[in-house]
Amino acid sequence: MRSTRIITGLVFVAAGAYALGLTALLLWLSGDWRWVEGWIFGVWWVSFMAAILLWLHYKDPALLAERMRMPGSGGESHADMAILIGVKAGFIAWIFLSPLDVRFGWLPRLPLWGEVCGCILLLGGSFFAFRALADNTFASPLVRIQTERGQHVIDTGAYGFVRHPMYLGASLVFVGGALLLGSLCGLLVGLAMVGLLILRIFGEEKLLARDLEGYKEYLQKVRYRLVPHVW
Repeated sequence: MRSTRIITGLVFVAAGAYALGLTALLLWLSGDWRWVEGWIFGVWWVSFMAAILLWLHYKDPALLAERMRMPGSGGESHADMAILIGVKAGFIAWIFLSPLDVRFGWLPRLPLWGEVCGCILLLGGSFFAFRALADNTFASPLVRIQTERGQHVIDTGAYGFVRHPMYLGASLVFVGGALLLGSLCGLLVGLAMVGLLILRIFGEEKLLARDLEGYKEYLQKVRYRLVPHVW
């Protein structure tokens, strides 16, 4: 019990340091510690990370442990590992390029109305990402069948709305964050990451339809993958 508490504490400390460090890096790269948009994004990021970690710790520790799995530890395919690494690399590029673009003006600055839209998209992304975790205890970051946890199809809550609410939330965050920061360069990287998520959806659905009982029926029940009435 004591060792578990120590590990949990270390996880929270590491996550807190990561969230705060990322925010500090964003502001430092911008060259302006008074950058309002950077502070807004930083406060949102730290708050969102803290809320998700605390909720998982108290409400679904099994899912928290699952989401701490390292890529390659769940038997997922090499193709999916490559996509996941691509998304992670894209996020790193997104964090670096967005403030540098604002600082050096590589591409035209996005207008104020775009920043307002970015705030709205961030809030929407937060909602769908949280609902995906709250509604689905099997919402692993790895594309795998969690046989040891008795995985079964989830078709309620956000999963009765679209098949991949977590990817919907992430897409809104990638695009909304860049809009909020006013970076066209960051927006292009964000759209590229959305493209990788769309590519991942095809492989994930193929695996689940093949190996998870009831998923083929779920595909017929919920028609839209990412955007209701669109796709």
